[in-house]
Amino acid sequence: MAPQRPEASKASTPTPRLMVEDPVDSRLPPDASYPPPLETTAVWEERSPSRKSSDSTFTPTHGEYQKGPSTVNPATAPAHAASVRTASDESLNEEKADDVTEFAPLKTNKSNDPNHRPGMKARTSNLTEEDLFRVLSKRRTNASNATGSAEEGDEQAEIEKLMSRMFGRGRQQNSEEEKTRHVGVIFKGLTVKGMGLGAALQPTNGDIFLGLPRLLQGLFRGGPRKAASHPPVRTILNGFTGCIRPGEMLLVLGRPGSGCSTFLKVLGNQRFGYESIDGDVTYGGTDAKTMGEDYRGEVLYNPEDDLHYATLSVKDTLSFALKTRTPGKASRNEGESRKDYLREFLRVVSKLFWIEHTMDTKVGNEYIRGVSGGEKKRVSIAEAMITKASTQCWDNSTRGLDASTALEYVQSLRSLTNMAHISTSVALYQAGESLYNLFDKVLLIDDGKCAYFGTTEDARGYFESLGFDCPDRWTTADFMTSVGDKHERNIKPGFEDRIPRSAEQFEHAYRNSEVFKKNITDVEEFETHTEQLKEERHAAQTKATAKKNYTLPFHKQVYACTQRQFLVMFGDQGSLIGKWGGIFFQALIVGSLFYNMPKTSAGVFTRGGVMFFMLLFNALLALAELSAAFDSRPILMKHKSFSFYRPSAYAIAQTAADIPLVLIQVLIFDIVVYFMSDLARTASQFFISLLVLWVLTMSMYSFFRALGALCKSLDTATRITGVAIQALIVYTGYLIPPTKMHPWFKWLMWINPVQYGFEALMSNEFYNLDIQCEPPYLVPQGPGAAPRYQSCLIQGSQPGQTSVNGADYIRTAFTYTRAHLWRNVGIIFGFWIFFVLLTAIGMEIQKPNKGGGAVTIFKRGQVPKSVEKAMDQGSVPHDEEAGEKQPGKLSDEETSGSDSEKDNVKLARNETVFTYTNVNYTIPYQGGQRKLLQDVQGFVRPGKLTALMGASGAGKTTLLNTLAQRINFGVVSGNFLVDGRPLPRSFQRATGFAEQQDVHEPTATIRESLRFSALLRQPREVPTEEKYDYCEKIIDLLEMRDIAGAAIGTSGAGLNQEQRKRVTIGVELASKPELLMFLDEPTSGLDSGATFNIIRFLRKLADNGQAILCTIHQPSSVLFEYFDELLLLKSGGRVVFHGELGRGSRGLLDYLESNGAKKCPPSANPAEYMLEAIGAGDPNYHGKDWGDVWASSPQHAERAKEIQNMISQRRNASTTGNTSDDREYAMPLGTQVTTVVRRSFVAYWRSPDYIIGKFMLHIVTGLFNTFTFYHVGSSSIDMQSRLFSVFMTLTISPPLIQQLQPKFLQFRAIYESREANSKIYSWVAFVTGAILVELPYSIVAGSIYFCCWWFGAPGRGRTSFESGYTWMLLMLFEIYYVGFGQAIASFAPNELLASILVPMFFLFVVSFCGVVVPFAGLPHFWQSWMYYLTPFRYLLEGFFGAAVHDVPVVCDSSEFARFSPPPGQTCQQYTQAFIQQAGGYVQQRGGMCEFCQYANGDEFAAGFNVYYSKKWLDYGVFFAYCIFNFVVVYTCSWLYLGGAKKLRKRFSPSARKQQKAGQQGNTADSA
Repeated sequence: MAPQRPEASKASTPTPRLMVEDPVDSRLPPDASYPPPLETTAVWEERSPSRKSSDSTFTPTHGEYQKGPSTVNPATAPAHAASVRTASDESLNEEKADDVTEFAPLKTNKSNDPNHRPGMKARTSNLTEEDLFRVLSKRRTNASNATGSAEEGDEQAEIEKLMSRMFGRGRQQNSEEEKTRHVGVIFKGLTVKGMGLGAALQPTNGDIFLGLPRLLQGLFRGGPRKAASHPPVRTILNGFTGCIRPGEMLLVLGRPGSGCSTFLKVLGNQRFGYESIDGDVTYGGTDAKTMGEDYRGEVLYNPEDDLHYATLSVKDTLSFALKTRTPGKASRNEGESRKDYLREFLRVVSKLFWIEHTMDTKVGNEYIRGVSGGEKKRVSIAEAMITKASTQCWDNSTRGLDASTALEYVQSLRSLTNMAHISTSVALYQAGESLYNLFDKVLLIDDGKCAYFGTTEDARGYFESLGFDCPDRWTTADFMTSVGDKHERNIKPGFEDRIPRSAEQFEHAYRNSEVFKKNITDVEEFETHTEQLKEERHAAQTKATAKKNYTLPFHKQVYACTQRQFLVMFGDQGSLIGKWGGIFFQALIVGSLFYNMPKTSAGVFTRGGVMFFMLLFNALLALAELSAAFDSRPILMKHKSFSFYRPSAYAIAQTAADIPLVLIQVLIFDIVVYFMSDLARTASQFFISLLVLWVLTMSMYSFFRALGALCKSLDTATRITGVAIQALIVYTGYLIPPTKMHPWFKWLMWINPVQYGFEALMSNEFYNLDIQCEPPYLVPQGPGAAPRYQSCLIQGSQPGQTSVNGADYIRTAFTYTRAHLWRNVGIIFGFWIFFVLLTAIGMEIQKPNKGGGAVTIFKRGQVPKSVEKAMDQGSVPHDEEAGEKQPGKLSDEETSGSDSEKDNVKLARNETVFTYTNVNYTIPYQGGQRKLLQDVQGFVRPGKLTALMGASGAGKTTLLNTLAQRINFGVVSGNFLVDGRPLPRSFQRATGFAEQQDVHEPTATIRESLRFSALLRQPREVPTEEKYDYCEKIIDLLEMRDIAGAAIGTSGAGLNQEQRKRVTIGVELASKPELLMFLDEPTSGLDSGATFNIIRFLRKLADNGQAILCTIHQPSSVLFEYFDELLLLKSGGRVVFHGELGRGSRGLLDYLESNGAKKCPPSANPAEYMLEAIGAGDPNYHGKDWGDVWASSPQHAERAKEIQNMISQRRNASTTGNTSDDREYAMPLGTQVTTVVRRSFVAYWRSPDYIIGKFMLHIVTGLFNTFTFYHVGSSSIDMQSRLFSVFMTLTISPPLIQQLQPKFLQFRAIYESREANSKIYSWVAFVTGAILVELPYSIVAGSIYFCCWWFGAPGRGRTSFESGYTWMLLMLFEIYYVGFGQAIASFAPNELLASILVPMFFLFVVSFCGVVVPFAGLPHFWQSWMYYLTPFRYLLEGFFGAAVHDVPVVCDSSEFARFSPPPGQTCQQYTQAFIQQAGGYVQQRGGMCEFCQYANGDEFAAGFNVYYSKKWLDYGVFFAYCIFNFVVVYTCSWLYLGGAKKLRKRFSPSARKQQKAGQQGNTADSA
C-alpha cells in the first residue's frame, strides 16, 4: 500500500487529490514570453467521504485540455495552466509541509473548470517542474519503508532530471516528432461484425466418408443456397461512441467473450479477420486507414501474453526497441547523439518501472529461467513507452498476476500515460478498487453492447439508479460486471420487474441516460479541439514527419535485427553447443561408416554415397527452422505493429546471422567426414567442397524458412515439407540417375538445389581421380586372363584398360562434367537469394491471427435444441454458455429462489474427518537441507469450506500436495489420519484433487469425462448404471445440462476457462470422494464473474456435506465471506492462524488485532489486510514473527486439543467401508484397460486432422515412389532402382513418427498430471491404450500405401506369393515404426526432445542396413556387429529379396564391360569358367565381348548380402524387433512414471537413511 499520512487515515479529514496538467520545463527563464503563464496551476479537490476508502493511492495527472477558448496545442506547448481546488488553505500547506514523495502516480480528471464540480473553491499555487516530476515518478513503496534514505533521494533527483530530458517541454519544443503526434482517439458508431455461430459440430473420421452424402442431403432438402451456406455474420460490437483524451485511461470491463478484445484490437487499429467494421475511429483527427498506412507506430495493441525473446536479457530487449525507435537528429535535443538518447531513455524507463535490478537477467519462458511475471509485464510497458505511441491498448494484461503486482503494473501504465501524454485503454478481468481508481473512464461491454461509457466516478451511481444494489465491500468493477449475471447481481427492493436484464435492455437504458448525453457532448467538444490540433500538426509537418511508420532506414533495420539475432542465438548457448556437439558425434559415425574408402573400383559407389550423405545431412538440419519460424511469428507480428522494423528486414537479418553459424556447423561436419573418408586431399578440392556444402545448407535454411513464412499453420507446412524432402532426396541424381528419370517428374531435378550441389561435389571429387579396377569389377578373372583382354565393370571404362578416368565415369553414369562446377555454385546462390526474397515477401504479407470469438464444439446428436435450430437456419443462437435469456424475459430462476431446485441435488454426504499433526517437509537444497513446512497441524471437516492462504512462496501448494500424499521428493514426516486411523491405500483414490491446470482429454465431452471418472473411481461394487446416474446429478449441480454434450476442446475451440474449471471439479466429484476434496487455486486466471460462480459452487458443495480444502489467491472481501475456516501460512511453511473466520471475518480480525496488528478499516478487504498485517511478501518487514505468536497463543493450544478430541472420538465411532477399503485402484486391471482403450479409440475417431495427415502421407509418398520408379525395367541400374524404391519406403517412417509422438505424449501428460495421482487407472492401462489405438489405423494406412506403391513399381510382374509376403512384411513395418516412435517418446520429457531424437536414432538404424554402404564396403568394426543388430537389415532383405527374385537382368549398352577375346577363342569360351563362378552373362557384338555383371536379380541382390532364401528368418527376426520395441515402451514408461524413483529408493543408501529418519520421526510423533 502507499504510505499514508496520519491525517489521511482519519475519517473526518477529506483526502486532497492533486491534479497536475502539463509539466513545465524549469530551465526556461521566469520571464519567458511563452503562453500561457509559466506558473503551473494545480488543483486540490476534496473528494466525497463515500469514496475515501479508495483514496490511499494518488495519481498525478498529465495533459488535460481546457474546454473553451484555449487554443494551445498540448503536443507543442505542454505548459498548460491548470487550476487547484482546495477545501482550505490549511490542507494545501499541510501537503507542502509533507514530502512530495507521499504521492503515487495519479490520474487525470476530465475538466479543469472550477465550476465543473459545485462547492469547490480554487486558488493558484506555483509549483516547479521539479516538484511535478517528483510527484509523477514517485514509486509505490511499502508502509514500513516510508522514510527514504539520502541515497534514495539522490536516485529520485536523477529520475526527475532524466524525466525532464525525456518528456520536458524542451524536448517537445525541439522535437518535430512530438509536434506532429496524433493525440487522443474518438470512435463514433463503431460496429464490428464477424463470422461464426459460436457453436460447431465435433468433426470425426466419419466426416471423411459422410461429407459428400450430407452435402447432397442438404442440397435436396434446402436447395443449393443452403448446401453452400456460409456461417452467419454476427455483430461483435454494436454502435460504440466515445473518446479518450490524451492523458486519460479507459478501463474496459466485460465477461470473456463479450467483445473486450475486439474493442481493443479495433481501437489499436488491428482490423484483420473481421467481416466488416463500420463507424469512424479517428486518432487526433486522422482516420484509421491513413494511420495504418502512414503512422502505424503511433497506435499500439498489446496482446495479453508478453511476447519477448526468452534468451535476450531485459537490457538487450529494451535497447533493441530503442535502437529502432530513436528519432532523427531533428527530433533530438541539440548535440544529443543516438547513443546519448538511448542511454538516457534506458536509464529512465528502468528506474520508472523498477526493473534496474533485472537489466542483465534473461526475459525467460517456461523452459528458460528469467524474470518474474510482474517484471515481464513491466518490460512490456517499457517497450511500449519507447514507441511513444499516442494510443495504446492493453488486453487482459494482469492475467496470472497477484493483486499487488497487478496494482504496480497499472500504476506503471498510469505513469506512462501521464508522462507521455497518451490515451490508454486497458481490459482487466479482475480489478480491485485501488486499481479502478487509477482510471479516468470506464466502459462496460455486455454481449457486444455498450452498457456504460463514462467517468469512473459516475459509474456506480448510474447502475444504482437503474435499480441495482452494491453490497458493502464490493469493488465498483465487480459490481459493474455483476449486473449482467443473474446469479451475481443484487436488486434493490421494488426494482425486481424494472431492471434491465438482457444486453439489449442495458444498451437501451444507457442510450437514454444523462451519462450518454454527457459523453456525446464530451466527444463533440474534443472533436472541435482535434480540428485545431490537426491544423497545428500540418503546420509543423516536414518531409521527415510526413510518414512515421519506421524510424530507421531499411539497411539500419537489417543491421539492428542482425545484432539482435546473434544475441538471441548466443543467449541460448546450451542449445547451440548441444547442436554442434550432436553434429560432431554424427559426423564421427558417418566418417567411420565411410572410413578410408579405397581409390579403386570398390570405393566408387560409396564415394558417391558419402557426398550424397554430406549434402543431405546438412540440408535436413535446416528442418528445425520450420518450427522456429512459427515460434517467433507472434513476436514478429507484435514488432511489426510497433513499427520497430519491416518483417523483410528481419528475414534478411536471420540469413545474415546464419552465415557464420552455418559455416561453423558445416566446418565441424565436413572436416571430420572429409578426412575420415579419405576424399581428395588437395586444398582446392577441400575448400570447394566446403563452399558447396555451405551455400547449399544456407539455401536449404532459406527454403524451409520461406515455407514457414508462406504457410498459415505448422501443420500445413509439415505436410508440404514431407513431400518436398522426398523430392529433394530422390531427384538428386544419386538414387535414380538422370537417364532413368521419367519425363513427368524429371523437371524436379532442375528445380532441386541439392542436385546442383551433388553434381558440383561429384565433379570436384572425380575429375582428376584415376580409378584402379580390382576384382570383382575386373572381368573376366581366371588363369588365362591378361590385362589387355580384360575390362572394367564401371561405367566409362575403355576396352583393354584396367583403370577408369573419374571424369569419364561421372559423364557416363550421371551426365556430370567439371565444366559445370561454378555454374552450379552460381545456381545454388541464385536459389538462396530467391528463397530469402520469398521469405521476405511471406513475412510482409503475414497477418495476425483472425479476430472472432470462441466456439463451443458439440458432439453430433447431443446439441441443445436451440443451438441445433440456429445451426440449421444459419442464424445466431443465444449464448448457451453465458446462460443468457431472451430480451426482457423474466425467468423463475432469476427470482430470489433461483437455485432452490438445483440445491435439491444431493451429493453423497461423508462423515469422515481428516486430521494432520506435526507435518514437516524437508528437501535437499544446495548440498544441505531446506524445510518447506514446519509443524503444521489442522483438520478438514465435512460441510466446511476451508481456505488455505498465504503470500507467494509460503508453501500453500506444497502443503496441499503433502496432505493429498502427492509428494515424491524429499522427506515428509507427520501424522495423517482419517477418522483417527492411518490412511488407507485407497486414500488418493478416495479424495478429489482439482489441479490448478485444467488437464483433460480435449476430444471428450463433459458427460464422457465425468462418466470415465465415475466408472474407474467409484468402488467396483457400485453398478455402472448407478455411477452414470450420479454423473447426471453432478451435471445438474455444475449447471451444465445444456452443454453436457460439448467437447472440452482447447482454448478458443471448446469450453471457456470457467467451464473448464467446473469440469475439473466435476470430474473429481463424479468419483464420489468419500473423504475430502482438495482444490489448488480454482480461481486463477478467471474473471471476477467466473470466480464468483466457482466459489458459489464450492459453497453449494460444502452445504451438501462435502469437506473442502482450497488454496486461493487474493479473493475479494465478498468471496472471502463464503469460507468457513482459514489456514494461513507465512513464508517457511509456518502456521499463522487456523480457525473459524466468523461473520465479517471477525474471528480472524479479532485474533490479529488482539495480538498487536493495526485495526482493520471497515472498508478494507480482510484477505488483503491479513497478508499486510503479517508482513507477507514484504522484504522490508521487521515486525513480530507471527509464526511464533501463533505457536504460543491460547488459540493454538485450543486447536491442538480439539484435534486430539476429534481423533479419539472418530476412532471409537463405527468404521465405515470408506476407510477400510484398502484397494489401490477401484476397478480391476481388465476394466481399466478396456475403459482406457475405448477412450483412446474415441479420441482418435474425433481427430480427423491427425488421421487424414497420416493417410495422406502414405498415399502421397506411395504414389510418388511408384511414379518415380514406374514400370521399372530389367537393366542393372533398374535393379538398383528397385533397391532404392524399397529404401524410400523405409524413409517414410520419420515423418510418421513425428506425427504420432505428440499423441503419445499428450496421453501421458493427462495420465501423469492428474490420473496417476488420483489412482484412476494404472500405467499399464495408459500404455496399452496408447499402443493399441495406433495399430488399426497404421495397418489400414500401410495397406493403402502397399496398393499405391507395390504394383506400379518393384512388384510389377511378381507372383501372388511374393506380393502377399511383401504386404505381410509391410504390416510388420507399420507396427515397428509405431513401437519405435513410442519407445523414443516414452523416455523423452517433451515433444521437442522426442522429435530431435528421432533423426538421430533413425540415422543409426538406416546407416548400417547395407544400402548406403553395401555389406562388403562396411568397415570391419561395424560389419561384425552393428550390421546384424540393425532391424532394417532384415526388413530390407525381405523386401528386396521378394522384389528381384528370379527377375532376368538385361544390361543397357552403357553397363557392359567391353573387351576383346584372346585370338582363337570365342567370348563364351573365354569367359565360361568365370561366369560359372561369378555369375552374369556375355554376348558378342562386332568382334568385342560384352559382359553383363548379373544374369538375374538374385545375383544382384547377393552383392548386397541379400538372399531370398532367408525370407522367413527375416520375418521372424523383424517380428521380434517389433515385440522388443513395445517392451521398451512399457519399461521406459514405468521408469519415467515413477519406477526409476522406486529403484533408486531400493538401492540408494542415502534414500534408505532418509526413509529410516522419516519412520523414526513418525514413531516419535505418535509417541
